[in-house]
Amino acid sequence: MATGRPHPGSSAYGLSTLSDMSKKETTLPDFEKSLAELEALVEQLESGDLSLDQSLKQFKRGVELTRHCQGVLDDAQQTVRQLMDVDDDTTAAPIDTSD
Repeated sequence: MATGRPHPGSSAYGLSTLSDMSKKETTLPDFEKSLAELEALVEQLESGDLSLDQSLKQFKRGVELTRHCQGVLDDAQQTVRQLMDVDDDTTAAPIDTSD
């Protein structure tokens, strides 16, 4: 039965469906800028001055930034592990001291 109102998950409410989200590409700055933006978003959300719609948009951006930062940290941690693995010959090469 149609009520004349859009479905809560539709874009008429400003919310994206999962298929819409996968189509969109968001630009993510480097780690330090992402972290600074995330901190600013948290301050905005904690202030309570945003509307519900603004809060949801900021929260969504915060989740994206958090995932991006976590991915960068995971990659860095993996790189450090590889560099510290003395048994792995593929990540370290002998230093040429014949100069």
